[in-house]
Amino acid sequence: MIVREIQTKTLLSSVRQPDDWFGLRYNLNLYRGCQHQCIYCDTRSECYQIEDFEHEILVKANALELLADELPRKRVKGTIGTGSMNDPYQPIELERNLTGRAMQIIARNRFPVHILTKSDLVVRDLDVIREIAKVYAAVSFTITAADDGLSRQLEPGAPATSKRLEAISKFSQAGIYTGVLLMPVLPFIEDTEENIRGVIRQTAEAGGKYVLAAMGLTLRDRQREYYYAALDRNYPGLSQRYRTAYGDRYHAEPPNSKKLYALVAEECSRLGLSTR
Repeated sequence: MIVREIQTKTLLSSVRQPDDWFGLRYNLNLYRGCQHQCIYCDTRSECYQIEDFEHEILVKANALELLADELPRKRVKGTIGTGSMNDPYQPIELERNLTGRAMQIIARNRFPVHILTKSDLVVRDLDVIREIAKVYAAVSFTITAADDGLSRQLEPGAPATSKRLEAISKFSQAGIYTGVLLMPVLPFIEDTEENIRGVIRQTAEAGGKYVLAAMGLTLRDRQREYYYAALDRNYPGLSQRYRTAYGDRYHAEPPNSKKLYALVAEECSRLGLSTR
């Protein structure tokens, strides 16, 4: 994969209020593109203007100096979210350490943070996140497949489910607020009661405190084309089932989504997990 440095004029973007999902005020993206290569990723869509999502990672070379300049000038110390457009702890972070150094700047300026990731690399920054947690910190791991084999097939560049659960356990033991994003739940692949129960049970066993669930996935332009090609490789005939069920619809929700939402609410209540 090609890595190219770019310059950016601003770094933090404001989030439309209220943000009922993650409680964010600002978004922070230090990279463009993502090495996790999840087959369903919405960021492949044309609207995000990333031309070569599969083969190129853009590094915002001036990101840290911008962050250090922008944070002290913010009038509202709202929660900074990172992980909306790419994974802040994708493999290149091991080399560049942009996210780790950004967390140090955030800690110095006493801003709260919510990290969204699929990677156990975030454990590297546990100490600085614990410092941020004196104000507020949440670390959310996307887990949609209870089985390692399935997670590797759907998210080939990301650590397997079991690695993410180990990371949840470490954050939980350190007293840091952590849990799972059960999203997206792919129709006809992950939308079984067995899979949903498995993810929720494993979250509780690892010490997670919440499960935020969203059934289905988005499907538009380049994202749809890539996803259907991946289905043709791994699940022959399934892309035609999607075309028949959803046509050109933007949101593809499992036929049993109401039942699955009820299951999430029931299981989380039973295990003492929050759903918001």
